[in-house]
Amino acid sequence: MASYTSYEGKLVAAGMRIGLVVSRWNSFITERMLDGAVDALVRHGADEEQIVVARVPGTWEVPAATQKLAASGKFDAVVCIGCLIRGATPHFEYLAAEVTKGIAHIGLETRVPITYGIITVENLEQAIERAGSKAGNKGAEAALAAVEMVDLLRSIPA
Repeated sequence: MASYTSYEGKLVAAGMRIGLVVSRWNSFITERMLDGAVDALVRHGADEEQIVVARVPGTWEVPAATQKLAASGKFDAVVCIGCLIRGATPHFEYLAAEVTKGIAHIGLETRVPITYGIITVENLEQAIERAGSKAGNKGAEAALAAVEMVDLLRSIPA
């Protein structure tokens, strides 16, 4: 059996400062995702006073607020929450692709864990499923991924 070093993050949010960037567009979905994210963080030891929520008009604006929070040095991780529902035009594809690229770039540039809680769905039913019903709560999943990544990156030697 091979011998190797392994690093894995733990789901303990105690002492972590987490920023949440939440789109107000489709707020009937994103608010459920936000509630799931905050609940997951608190259940895993986060102090609610260390959680900051930045609300933006739409998903397009998520990367700008994410970059500001990540670059501030005040947050251990930033969780992005939004909901894009496909319409009749190609707007959905452009928006989803560019927001995704922006969020990924910010994480690499700032070295702050940025997690992706932007759901891209075909219809309202799928959005509801991902905001706390059949498919779980993608906001909670993104929050827990942030906690795990913070702990993982802290454990890897420089």
